[in-house]
This record gives sequence, C-alpha cells and structure tokens, in this order.
Amino acid sequence: MSYAASSRETGPWWREPTKDQWYAFVAAWLGWTLDAFDFTVFLVLIVSIAKEFNADLTLVVFVGTLTMLMRFVGAMASGWMADRLGRRAPLMISILWYSACNFIAGFSPTFMFLLVFRTLLGIGMGAEWPAGMALATESWPARSRGLMASVLQSSWALGYLIASLLYATLFDYIGWRGMLWMGVLPALAVVWIRVYVKEPDVWLENQKQQKEKEAHMKVPVAALFRKGVIGNTISCCWWLMSAFTARSLACSRPT
Repeated sequence: MSYAASSRETGPWWREPTKDQWYAFVAAWLGWTLDAFDFTVFLVLIVSIAKEFNADLTLVVFVGTLTMLMRFVGAMASGWMADRLGRRAPLMISILWYSACNFIAGFSPTFMFLLVFRTLLGIGMGAEWPAGMALATESWPARSRGLMASVLQSSWALGYLIASLLYATLFDYIGWRGMLWMGVLPALAVVWIRVYVKEPDVWLENQKQQKEKEAHMKVPVAALFRKGVIGNTISCCWWLMSAFTARSLACSRPT
C-alpha cells in the first residue's frame, strides 16, 4: 500500500471523498431536503386550505395520507429505472415530478383538483429517496458511508424547518397558494445535477460486466419476501412506516 493511500485511510474522513463524490452527496442531500419541503409545506397549510374550500379538516389531512401511500408506487418505479438507466435519471425525474405537482396544486380551483395533484406528488416523493440514496452511497468512500447516510436521512428535518420558516415569514403575503408555488424552485436543482453529478463507478462497472457477459440481472420484487429475507423486509418497512407516521403527526398538529 502506498503512503498516499495509507494517509487517506487514516487521516480525517472528510478529506477522503473526491470532488465527484461530494457532488453526488450534495445531489442526494438537495433532493431529499427539497422533497421534505414540498411534502411538509402542505402540513402547515391544512387549516387555511380547509377554510378555502370549506372542507372538513380531517379530509384535508387525508390528502397527506394519500400522498404517503403513493410513495410506494414511486419507490418501485424509481428502483426499476435506477437499475436500467442509472441513478441520476430517476433522481432528476423525481425532483421535477414533485416540484411540478406542488406548483400545479397551487392553482387548484377545487378541493378535488388539489387532492389529485398532491396525491400524484407522492410518486415523485417516493422515487427520490431510492435513487438519491443509491447515488450517494455507491459513490461515497466505505469508511464514512454510514455517517454520510445518517446526515442524508436527517436532511428531511431541514426540509420541514425551511417550510416552517417560510410559512412564518411569507404566508401573510403570498397565502397558501404562493407557498405551494414556491415548491417549483427545487426543479432548479436538476440543472446542477445534470451538469456536475456523475454516475457511480460501481454502477458503470456493473453495467459493463453485464453487457460483456450478456447476462442482465433481473431481481423480481417477490425476492424481497422469500424465506430468509422476508423478516428484514417487514422489519424495515415497519420501522420506516412508524417513523414517517410519527413525523407526519407531529408536523400536522394545528397551531
């Protein structure tokens, strides 16, 4: 082992990642933070929206439930695309998707129109995390990958903080529609990702080997529920569902 390599492994972890690895992390971090903003901004607006459409508050809260349920569809689609098109494409599509849905929801003439587009937002919301996390973890050095993944996950709270701060400072001037229209701003991150972020080397090498051997790997969703794996699948789903339920309940309490 060379001295340079040894020093990279024993030195501070933050000196180990390359510029491209930092770019990949920032892309995933931005996607998840802005994803959180677009979802949670609705939670601080439910009372105003209920008054606007003379809708029962419980029914407005149910819109958030539908959004969360559609995450499953988005996550499945994102995983399928990420294995075939790379990690960047589904990440960019997901950001554009949830940004556009939030923006369009701001023009809602009826409550049903709002419900439809906020429900569709869940597809982009669910698609962002698998693509973003795969991009970041596959690019990042193994030594500090766990820490990086923790920081990336915690950025959801930052997205909610941004939504809360903008609500406190701008809501009186732009109303709930303006708050939703601001949800289109995350789409600007796609330009940065397109220009600066590269596909992980491990994904590129995997695609190269599959092409050379003419053996494209296909793992059916049913494999997640096979003997020896189903326990981990159910446990992970349960913990994530519990975390998001608790988070949504905390965020949606009327003030």
